[in-house]
Amino acid sequence: MLHIVNKSPLTSNTLDSCLSTAAGGDLLLIEDAVYAATRGNAAESRLKAAMEKFRVYVLMPDLAARGMGERMSDGVTPVDYAGFVDLTVSNKSCQSWL
Repeated sequence: MLHIVNKSPLTSNTLDSCLSTAAGGDLLLIEDAVYAATRGNAAESRLKAAMEKFRVYVLMPDLAARGMGERMSDGVTPVDYAGFVDLTVSNKSCQSWL
């Protein structure tokens, strides 16, 4: 399953809800959720721990738009819009976490 999170971990518990509820799969961080995929942020340790059960992806255009492209955490896979489409096609289902 593809889990899509778009809320910042600094202003919402959406990422934590996903990580504590979902059994695993692919996790794609988009929009303000991309802050979770950067070094030195408050959610970094939770995201690193989640990498044991999730493959973590970040939408690079969103990360770059926030000026954070150089701060991407190790273990996070960058994808462009075509990669986003590929993830939706390669997963049987998608869950957007609100």
